[in-house]
Amino acid sequence: MIVHHGDASDDASNSGSRSKFSVQRRLRVRTIQYNTTANIWDLYDFVDPDVVLTILVHQVILASLSDVVEARLWLHDWLAIFIAQYNKAYKNVRPADSVVSHIDVDFSNCSQLQPLARLVFAFLVSPLLQVQDEHIHPDYQTYLQCLFSALEPASLRQAICPTLSSYSSLDTEAEVHQSLSRSVFTSERPIFLLDAYTDLLVYYLPTASPSIPFPPPRDCLLRSTVDRLKQERALTPRLAFIHGARDDTTTFEKYLIEDRGLDGTQLDGSTGFRSFLEEVRSRVAEFGI
Repeated sequence: MIVHHGDASDDASNSGSRSKFSVQRRLRVRTIQYNTTANIWDLYDFVDPDVVLTILVHQVILASLSDVVEARLWLHDWLAIFIAQYNKAYKNVRPADSVVSHIDVDFSNCSQLQPLARLVFAFLVSPLLQVQDEHIHPDYQTYLQCLFSALEPASLRQAICPTLSSYSSLDTEAEVHQSLSRSVFTSERPIFLLDAYTDLLVYYLPTASPSIPFPPPRDCLLRSTVDRLKQERALTPRLAFIHGARDDTTTFEKYLIEDRGLDGTQLDGSTGFRSFLEEVRSRVAEFGI
């Protein structure tokens, strides 16, 4: 804003050489009052999972500077305690109920909370929280600390838990998948777009028809979507086109996080995320809800 200084009598001799105005930058702080929720169910119904994840990430990063193992345990316990409180609120399990399977770890009564367990799992298996992994350079973990600390909630979620979309053709988006596992490849859709914030991967199934152009041409919907995502991003993501029939698919498969264990290793014949939920369910039962 422009500020007028006026004329001072003792500065009359210098008034001709000194400007009466200056430009100052000022921060305006506006305080807005909100009503508090009347009950816990309203809080559950309107919670933003991206914001919850952001708060958790900042707390865990701070804790990991001292001890990564303790930070992982704290995050794991936080989810178990939160699920226990949720089940108490919805009275899903009676105090005398010893049936562990009755514990709701999927937040089936609240759509806003349903992504939360998957987001926590994705954070736990991320390179940032892996312990003594010789394949992860410490400098890369430091980079992730800086990146995750700087991103706003929606982008942070994208970086931790990528979005996987399938296409029935180059010009037809079929579905945005909730699962990040090999199970999505049982569909008949031949093309997938994975958005991991810093990476954009276009993946063709090995069984994709040879008549589908590879890589996708500039004038199709898939390529237009890729270009739009690149333009909207604060940093330029790496773009890769991978054909499952002839290319190395390691770069793509590393983002199928639900097929991994908590230590980041690939699991054969089981789903890491579902095993994680069963472990959380048992942990909740220990709290005696």
